[in-house]
Amino acid sequence: MTWELVVILVIAIPVILFPAAYIWYINIGGLALMFKEAREKRAIRKKIKHELEYEKALTETVKKYPW
Repeated sequence: MTWELVVILVIAIPVILFPAAYIWYINIGGLALMFKEAREKRAIRKKIKHELEYEKALTETVKKYPW
């Protein structure tokens, strides 16, 4: 290969690959955000479930011991 072809390849390959790499970056960032939000929602649901169970147990205790 001549040096001109090497220079052209060195310049062309990053120009061609940059859009693909950028799209991958956006997709992976979106997936990471989706997983983070799902984890947060799961934690909120778990907390609410725990609070409801506590409230139910407290109500039953008050009914059992009304004094």
